[in-house]
Amino acid sequence: MDYAEKINLENKRKLQILLNQLPAFCSDFFRYLDIRNTSSRTRLSYGYDIRLFFEFIQKKNPIYQKMAMPDIPIKVLDEITPIDIEEYLSYLSYYEKKDGQAVTNGEKGKSRKLSAIRTMYNYYFKKEFIKTNAPSMIETPKKHKENIIRLDKDEVAELISAVESGCSLTPKQLASHQKIKYRDTAILTLLLGTGIRVSECVGLDVADISFKNNCMRVVRKGGNESTVYFGEEVSEALLDYLELERPSLAKQASPDQTNALFLSLKYNRLTTRSVEKLVKKYTGAANINKKITPHKLRSTYGTNLYKETGDIYLVADALGHKSVETTRQHYAAIDDERRKLAGKFSGSIFHED
Repeated sequence: MDYAEKINLENKRKLQILLNQLPAFCSDFFRYLDIRNTSSRTRLSYGYDIRLFFEFIQKKNPIYQKMAMPDIPIKVLDEITPIDIEEYLSYLSYYEKKDGQAVTNGEKGKSRKLSAIRTMYNYYFKKEFIKTNAPSMIETPKKHKENIIRLDKDEVAELISAVESGCSLTPKQLASHQKIKYRDTAILTLLLGTGIRVSECVGLDVADISFKNNCMRVVRKGGNESTVYFGEEVSEALLDYLELERPSLAKQASPDQTNALFLSLKYNRLTTRSVEKLVKKYTGAANINKKITPHKLRSTYGTNLYKETGDIYLVADALGHKSVETTRQHYAAIDDERRKLAGKFSGSIFHED
């Protein structure tokens, strides 16, 4: 069983546990999602979002407050009004979990949670289990354009230099750096040179890499497989890691971990959280005054590819976006820059050389 299959199985296990906590009628909805071949990750996310919705109902309604969540009847969906949905979205701005941990949601988080309950309502409404559809009467929270945070060429050079040299790391960090500097260089070079997601990066196995064709097999978000090509910089960084560091890590790894391309100092497959910490550590060491995450390295790759080619379809394919509109929304700011440049250029026709 490869990494993607293990994650898929784990998500299904978590969803089974979650379904026992949700109202009993929800099982029909999640069976429908399964039939539609949605990813296990999507179904699990829906499960968490829908549980939060029913927790809100229990908190606000004294009748359902006394009731165990699995016992809440489907008629509750007809009792919810558009005003209740608006109150729920307001509640999402700031609330506290049962353990007292504070949670906030911006436009993106609210939109996702509204989408989950809309999909659930649509299912029961079309099946005529309910007569009203309150979420359909609510506008999706307006999303404001976000500036794309990315590294420029000088910052990329500084980041890679910080990884290779270990400059500005603490004594404790330097001790481990000597054992994993080629691994860390390979990871950052791979993320910057291909734009793959951090989850796709940690999911790679050694067998997924082909140096003959300078490409790799990547399991994309949603479970689809894709072939991603890489350049000489990535190839050299990966070979250095595979030849100089990975053998000693793999020697002490358990049999079920030896296939993983990137191993930790605990001899397990590296996690997404570990890569996030790794990126934060080296951007700090390189004195880069931007909040850089693995996703920002992906944005850096996408931005550079779009600027060089101007081909939004190529960028969408390279990044593994299902819809080119997703890519267009992310890189619309670059189009604006190109339009401004065109406007400045047009002014030159009114002046003699």
